[in-house]
Amino acid sequence: MRRYSDEELLELLNSPESELSERKESFKGDVPTKARQAICAFSNDLSNHNHPGVLFIGAKDNGTPSDFPIDDQLLLTLANIKTDGNILPLPVMSVEKRVLKGAEIAVVTVMPSDMPPVKYDGRIWVRTGSRRSISNAQDERILNEKRRYKNLPFDLYPIPTAKITDLSKSKFENDYLPSAFASDILEANGRTYEERLSSCKMIVSPDDTTPTVLGLLAIGKSPQDFIPGASIQFLRIDGKELADPVIDEEKIGGALVEMLRRIEEKLKSHNRVAVDIISSATHRFDIPYPQAALQQIIYNAVLHRTYEVTNAPIRVYWFNDRIEITSPGGPYGNVTVDNFGRPGMTDYRNPNVGDVLKTFGYVQSFGRGIATAKRELASNGNPDLEFTVNESHVLCTLRQKA
Repeated sequence: MRRYSDEELLELLNSPESELSERKESFKGDVPTKARQAICAFSNDLSNHNHPGVLFIGAKDNGTPSDFPIDDQLLLTLANIKTDGNILPLPVMSVEKRVLKGAEIAVVTVMPSDMPPVKYDGRIWVRTGSRRSISNAQDERILNEKRRYKNLPFDLYPIPTAKITDLSKSKFENDYLPSAFASDILEANGRTYEERLSSCKMIVSPDDTTPTVLGLLAIGKSPQDFIPGASIQFLRIDGKELADPVIDEEKIGGALVEMLRRIEEKLKSHNRVAVDIISSATHRFDIPYPQAALQQIIYNAVLHRTYEVTNAPIRVYWFNDRIEITSPGGPYGNVTVDNFGRPGMTDYRNPNVGDVLKTFGYVQSFGRGIATAKRELASNGNPDLEFTVNESHVLCTLRQKA
C-alpha cells in the first residue's frame, strides 16, 4: 500500500478539498459517520484517479491544524473502521499519526477498491470534486465497468456454463436486497433487475449476465451444479476413530444461507444439553460445546476456504471426544502457517463472500471469529482450540470438556 510523503500530504492540506482529500477538525458529533462516507467514496474512486484518497482528522477546512488530540484510542477507533463490517467490501486503508505543520494529525489513507461498488450502511458513496454524495444509476454503471478490468478475487469470477436463470430472483429481491441496501435507496431505485444484480456483483455486468461465483453461492438455485465443492459433509461418529460406526451423516448443499442454517440445525441436534439437579440447589445446564463457538468456526470455514480448483467439501466430523472441522485451502495472503490464529492477523481469500455473510447477519465484524470461539470455549470449560495448518487445508479441533 502506498504511503504519502510529508511533502505530498502538505500539498493536499494546502490545496482545496478534492476527490483525493477531505478534512475534519475533530472526531466528534456526526464526523464518525461522515468519515466512513468519505472512506467509502475514496474506495470507489469514481473518477478513476488510481491514487489513494486521504482523510485528515485534526485539520480545519483551510488546512491548518485544529489541535484536536490525536491519541491511541482515536487511532484504534479509526483502524477499526476497516473491519467493523459497515463498509463492504472491506476497505484497504491505513491509519497513522503524522506531524504536519508542527502539529499531530491523524491520516487515514484509502486505496481505490478492486471490487467496486463499495457501500457504507447500504449506500454507495462517491466523490466528485469536493462533493460527497450517494451514487446515481450512471455512477453505478461506471463502477461496475471499472470492476471488470481489475485483478479480481475468485469469488467474482464468471461461471460461463451458468445462466442468469440459475439465480433465484426471489432470494435476491426478497432476502438479499433489503438486507444489503437502505430502504430509501431501494424505494428510489429505478435500476433494472440486471443492473441490480451487477451492482451486487452477482453477475458480470448488465450486458453480460453470466453469474459470478458469488452470485451462485449467495442466491443460486443449485450452486453445487457449478461449484461441486461448495458443500459441507457432516458425520457423527460413535467413537474416537474415523473407522468407528457412523450414526448420522449428511451432505449439506444449497446457497450459503441455506447451507449454514442446515449445518447449525444439525449441530444443535447433537449438542445435547444435560441437566444437573444434584450438585447444586438450582438446576445447572451442561452443554458439551458452546453453540457460538461452533458457529464461529463454521462461518470461518465457509468464508476462508478455497472454492477454486477443488471439489473437496468442508468436513465436520463429530467424534465422542472432539469435533474436527476441516476447511479446504491453507492460509492466504498475510496469514501464514507460522502466524495463523495470532490476534490481528487476517486476510480474505473470498472478500465478497464475507460481504454476503455480513449482509445476511452471519458475521457481525471481521477478524474476531477465532477470538470469539476461544472465549466461548473457555467460558464453557472446554479446552482451547487446536489448529493443524498446512498449504492444503486448515483443521480445527474442538475438544469436549472433561
